[in-house]
Amino acid sequence: MLGRVNHIAIAVPDLAAATATYRDTLGATVSAPQVLPEHGVTVVFVELPNTKVELLEPLGEGSPIAAFLEKAPAGGMHHICYEVGDILAARDRLVASGARVLGDGTPKTGAHGKPVLFLHPKDFLGTLVELEEV
Repeated sequence: MLGRVNHIAIAVPDLAAATATYRDTLGATVSAPQVLPEHGVTVVFVELPNTKVELLEPLGEGSPIAAFLEKAPAGGMHHICYEVGDILAARDRLVASGARVLGDGTPKTGAHGKPVLFLHPKDFLGTLVELEEV
């Protein structure tokens, strides 16, 4: 069911500073910021040869990233995103096996313009998992 790792997401308190660290200190190629109101975040993607790193900054007070940063003010790893061929089939298989899909179970459009779902971290070894259809 799982394909390759699409990206690893890091929550950051200051997106401009985090972008500068990856671009200027590490020499990485970094995308322009994308505002994603449906997800409550602003993101940039660090492009790597084999995957991406997504830097997430809260957008608004209700952002799930704001709550994360309250517990970890310096930031840290937020989630890992895996690619799947059919997100609805993956969702149905996971739900049938007892896994919890966050939200109402309906895929939302992610930063890459593709359907995404998030899975409860308590069901996946303490790690928030995102699935993205390819």
